Amino acid sequence: MRQIVLDTETTGLEWRKGNRVVEIGCVELIERRPTGRTYQQYINPEREFEPGAQEVTGLTLEFLADKPKFAAIVDAFLEFIDGAELVIHNAAFDIGFLDHELSRIGDHYGCLRDRAQVQDSLELARQRFPGQRNSLDALCKRLGVDNSHRQLHGALLDAQLLAEAYLALTAGQSEIGFGSFDVAETRSTTVLLQMAALGPRPQVIVTDADLVAHAARLDTLREKAGTAIWDL
Repeated sequence: MRQIVLDTETTGLEWRKGNRVVEIGCVELIERRPTGRTYQQYINPEREFEPGAQEVTGLTLEFLADKPKFAAIVDAFLEFIDGAELVIHNAAFDIGFLDHELSRIGDHYGCLRDRAQVQDSLELARQRFPGQRNSLDALCKRLGVDNSHRQLHGALLDAQLLAEAYLALTAGQSEIGFGSFDVAETRSTTVLLQMAALGPRPQVIVTDADLVAHAARLDTLREKAGTAIWDL
């Protein structure tokens, strides 16, 4: 089985409000083992970030200004994921954004579910750990995945962490078709992927005032919607 663990970063929380994808990160698994193949691409969103989103990703419009637009990278991205099963945490969020990006450049591209099956690791986590927090950070802590280097959200880094968390989350499912795997080997491979694949990211200095403002922004989102996307 070929699986692609996928994550995106965006300019805000709602594609319906015109927000865009700024980064895509993918990690390939074959028979539940990382192959070493990854896909990572920064994208020029052609619009401003919403308040709070820039602080979460550490990306800036200045950094993204010379990056390709989505239309320029779509074929390479689709070639990487075609025919695979996509593993995504809170899949509705990422699929919604990517389908919106595809619709902007032509109906002939269809949607992601035309090209790949989708497995939502958030739903899997909620089934296994009902009533608990099941954000990626919470899963990493619960499943023993080292995410101490995750200071900012990054699509490839988060896809690599999710790949390791997903393998641990589904480790007991070999009887329904998943192949067996060696936890230590998988974690070692994931660390090597992180070191080899991650390029330089723009550095954003986050002050104490920024952290307070960011926390206040998340509290406002929770009051309005009951939760913030970063809690999932």
